Amino acid sequence: ARSALDQVMSQVGLPSENIGHWVYWKFVEEPDFGPGSPVHTVFILGMFKFEDKNMRDSCLELGKWISVCSALRLLLEVNPNDDRVGPLVAAMLSSDSSKAVNWRIPPMFHFQEYPPGICILPMRSRTAKPFHTTNLVIMARVNAGEDIECSAFIASGDALIVDPGCCSKFHAELEDIVAALPRKLVVFITHHHYDHVDGLSVIQKCNPDALLLAHENTMSRIGKDAWTSGSAKISDCDEICIGGERLRVIFAPGHTDGHVALLHVSTNSLVVGDHCVGQGSAVLDVTSGGNMKDYFQTTYRFLELSPHVLIPMHGRINFWPKRMLCGYLKHRRDRERSILNAIESGAQTLFDIVVKSYSDVDAKLWLYASSNVRVHVDHLAYQGKLPKGFSLETYLCSFDAFFSLMHSFLRWVCRIHKGRGDYFLANGFTRVLILGSKGSYNFHGYVVITDIQWLVVCRRRER
Repeated sequence: ARSALDQVMSQVGLPSENIGHWVYWKFVEEPDFGPGSPVHTVFILGMFKFEDKNMRDSCLELGKWISVCSALRLLLEVNPNDDRVGPLVAAMLSSDSSKAVNWRIPPMFHFQEYPPGICILPMRSRTAKPFHTTNLVIMARVNAGEDIECSAFIASGDALIVDPGCCSKFHAELEDIVAALPRKLVVFITHHHYDHVDGLSVIQKCNPDALLLAHENTMSRIGKDAWTSGSAKISDCDEICIGGERLRVIFAPGHTDGHVALLHVSTNSLVVGDHCVGQGSAVLDVTSGGNMKDYFQTTYRFLELSPHVLIPMHGRINFWPKRMLCGYLKHRRDRERSILNAIESGAQTLFDIVVKSYSDVDAKLWLYASSNVRVHVDHLAYQGKLPKGFSLETYLCSFDAFFSLMHSFLRWVCRIHKGRGDYFLANGFTRVLILGSKGSYNFHGYVVITDIQWLVVCRRRER
């Protein structure tokens, strides 16, 4: 413990001899946001030891020190260009900052409350790797006896749930959460993917009076069978009131054409749905109106909002929004440049473009990558950047062959090698780790060579 304190003192620029008497305070477990392991934190309390006032003043000048009241104000009333208070301070002040809500999350759940009043609870879902959970975002009324004028809002309630996407195995836990919330419940859906709506039936069963909010494109894809209770279609800049807290709808297409985000006005916290994720970047769903032009415009819109924190539905919250959003813009531009280079070097089909532009990506992700390739090619066409020799007709006609080949190949490998294997791309070849015998096979114009450990697939050379 002493060595840890010495490291902390060194990082804040204080000599270790100023360490006074310190005691253990509490242990805080981080929820399992994934894909990495949770980070747990030990808090200790104590006093610095200074020999005289001059030493005290000189040491305090090395950092910025604020009172508990000031920290709470920075958490609850965010203004542009204000200092930010992170989740560790929020966890430390939890006994002071927690709002007097008339509900409690069941004790078996690990959740993060940041900013105060916004609870983020990762729940197992049918999401894509590397993630395994979808964040359930919950807000509840601060003062059960408070009445405010809500005529200016598209909806109001005493509690809010965003994206109930847990898988069926955890529906009982979701039922416990809904049962603990006030009855006047608003359910907000960022988009229609099943890892964001799988729990709707549970909410409807537990609270038939709950109101569902979603964009009209999302509502049409959810379907009437999934939700038969009250609902309302939302659009950009609509506002919601939850227990006296104002939230603003931000239309955020790109991931899908009905994707929306939600801004908590007082803390300037932005619930971003799947536009941002805790690690890597999201796939744009071309089958549901995913569009690269919209994606860029939404990213610029988020930058203009200048949120203090981004709350994704997969992974940890992000405290450096500008860095993340600018990183996304750079990543997408770089990927689009690599796709254009592949086309300029002769790639004409979806398969050829995916292979050349995603040579650094695990081959089992090619199906996901193909969706991004399609929206990037559409964006290049919109900008008039496609070379004259590139045939859109040939490219579009190659889709069926690509998907048929990918699915057939995966089934073929599983049949020959009894499902054993892990696909990935290396050095321009598709290589499948197997435990099989040596051999050489022909598969749909591809030469397939196996040895004891590797199955290598390469394109047949034209003669």
